[in-house]
Amino acid sequence: MFPSVRPRRLRTTPTLRRMVRENHLHPEDLVSPIFVVPGSGFAREVSSMPGVFQLSVDKAVEEAREVWNLGIPSVILFGIPEQKDAGATGAWHDHGIVQEASAAIKAALPDLVVMADTCLCEYTNHGHCGVIGLSDTMGHVLNDPTLAILGKTAVAQARAGADVIAPSGMMDGMVRAIRTALDEAGFTDTPILSYAAKYASAYYGPFRDAAESTPQFGDRRTYQMDPANSREALKEIALDIAEGADMLMVKPALAYLDILHRVKAATHLPVAAYNVSGEYAMVKAGALKGWIDEERVVMETLMSMKRAGADLILTYHAKDAARWLGA
Repeated sequence: MFPSVRPRRLRTTPTLRRMVRENHLHPEDLVSPIFVVPGSGFAREVSSMPGVFQLSVDKAVEEAREVWNLGIPSVILFGIPEQKDAGATGAWHDHGIVQEASAAIKAALPDLVVMADTCLCEYTNHGHCGVIGLSDTMGHVLNDPTLAILGKTAVAQARAGADVIAPSGMMDGMVRAIRTALDEAGFTDTPILSYAAKYASAYYGPFRDAAESTPQFGDRRTYQMDPANSREALKEIALDIAEGADMLMVKPALAYLDILHRVKAATHLPVAAYNVSGEYAMVKAGALKGWIDEERVVMETLMSMKRAGADLILTYHAKDAARWLGA
């Protein structure tokens, strides 16, 4: 009349639940994004991302120190240059904003892992992730000329002290081009974290406010992946592995947990998930309205990514999550 198998027996106390927990989230799993701008003493909150700021280099160092003191091992840097141009000069110049921030952060915190987002959209005056033809008003990025600039950018970032190069532009052959450029410049030990499966997602909206990278015309669907496709993600990761990627990323994370799971099953490389700006902003908006319990929703969301297979999670919730984990 009564069940002999009772799964609830292992849920009776908090300690017992912790003992049989299948997945665990730690501060070491997290990477905290930082948006860096020119100037000094500057911190401006991003209106669509409460709690996230554009920071001058000195403030970025302070932010990185706070991240490190919370037990988070890494930051990823996004730069907003003082001037933008068609050649994305600020991306590859030795005194580009990410290069300046990398050098300053590594000088202050040598053990912190600095990742550099290696893309051109923040640096071009049209907002696309590469070279555009002179008469193009649709946003068709010229793939191969863009590879040359990405290679120069990666070398400049590594020279400035970046520990990890993270190309996000979804150009065909970008990992091989960057690996070749790094090796030829003597940075054979600098790993590449490829945004291998990056979808053309509506979840990126707030990021474009933070990075000031909204395309001035057209969209990014000719180079970012179609959200309807999953097998294509496996093709993309296979190509990046063959080209020399050391780690792989799925972006966005929350609406693509199935992709994350499939990528993890298909490779032995470390896999990262990017808990993107739109996912962050929705949680923040709901929490500010009092509609949800922010801590529980954030931790459940991050655990879903860990459960799906993420070894690393890039998230704007990183500092809060680390505090909650340590509470």
